[in-house]
Amino acid sequence: MNEPNDPHAPAGGKLRIVHVLRSPVGGIFRHVRDLAEAQAAEGHQVGIVCDSSTGGAREEELFQALTPHLALGLHRTPMQRHVSPTDLIAFLRLFRRIQALHPDILHTHGAKGGVYGRIIGTLLRVFGSSVARIYCPHGGSLHYDPATRSGRLFFRIEHFMERLTDAFIFVSQYEAETFASKVGAPRKPWRIVPNGIRDEEFDPIETLPGAADFLYIGMMRDLKGTDVFIDALARLRDRRGIAPTAELVGDGPDKARYEAQVQRLGLDRTTRIHPAMATRTAFAMAKVVVVPSRAESMPYVVLEAAAAARPIVATRVGGIPEIFGAEQDRLVPPGDADALADAMADSLDDPQRAFADANRLRAIVRPQFSIEHMTEVVGAVYRDCRSPGSQSAPNRTR
Repeated sequence: MNEPNDPHAPAGGKLRIVHVLRSPVGGIFRHVRDLAEAQAAEGHQVGIVCDSSTGGAREEELFQALTPHLALGLHRTPMQRHVSPTDLIAFLRLFRRIQALHPDILHTHGAKGGVYGRIIGTLLRVFGSSVARIYCPHGGSLHYDPATRSGRLFFRIEHFMERLTDAFIFVSQYEAETFASKVGAPRKPWRIVPNGIRDEEFDPIETLPGAADFLYIGMMRDLKGTDVFIDALARLRDRRGIAPTAELVGDGPDKARYEAQVQRLGLDRTTRIHPAMATRTAFAMAKVVVVPSRAESMPYVVLEAAAAARPIVATRVGGIPEIFGAEQDRLVPPGDADALADAMADSLDDPQRAFADANRLRAIVRPQFSIEHMTEVVGAVYRDCRSPGSQSAPNRTR
């Protein structure tokens, strides 16, 4: 709880919460936005600190919608993805900004945000603050191979940073298990808190006339399997003599390479590439959503597509099997364009079965993945960390 004589304390024992992340895009940004809005609705004062060089027009729209909920403001400063000499400059800027916000909670997200935020939180404690340092990896460095030099380095950093952490939040069982196997079993309190979605996201979506066969929506990077999706489109064309139609929606560092891949494979007449847009707008543009990821933690696009009862072809990676539950047998291996093409063909050949599968998955997702549950459990973690002398028992359940 806030100290009685703290002039910055919100009324009624509410908290000053600052979310720290590097890249305000994709699922990590959706997670932070949902938490920030829900926490503000509960009366907490919330702020966000993130990179200023990441994101495009779609992210600017989302920031504009979010800003009225941020009593502690939106603070953006350049943060490099990889370790660089500019990190010290970024750190000093971040320290001054976060110190001025007098946070009770520093909720850090992703590898770079986690390092910056937890070190800053530790320095604030040296200066007398009682700020709680919370860390959620969101996959991040956990996607690295422990057999590589970079993987070993990142996992050593994660292991050291645990000393500067008061509690962990993992968005999937997979993420918790991966952390334990690659970094070590957490020695600090931790909870699994799956990503949640809104009630209105279960409203049906009407497919547009002339909709494409397939939709890819997400970050344009190899980790998400965009290249595998394009290869699968070419496989289907070669097998059937006619190319399926497809929409690719998103932005990212490898987008130009995927545009060249579409051209090289002769798919440019049947495949369109768009900038990032609202997910439900994109869902209406195609009959089947394809999630070809090589790695994930708890992807929002799968939850959103399932809630909207859209037929989904997805890979067996990360927390996706946790979403599919009893339906996970229809997931395909990651990185396998032939297997992905097989599953995509099945969804086209039997649309009635594809929609029946989609409705069963919707029924699985609805009771298990809500923003209300996500916010409630995150709030419980905060309270445990702020209670003098209290230690949260590790919890291996959702």
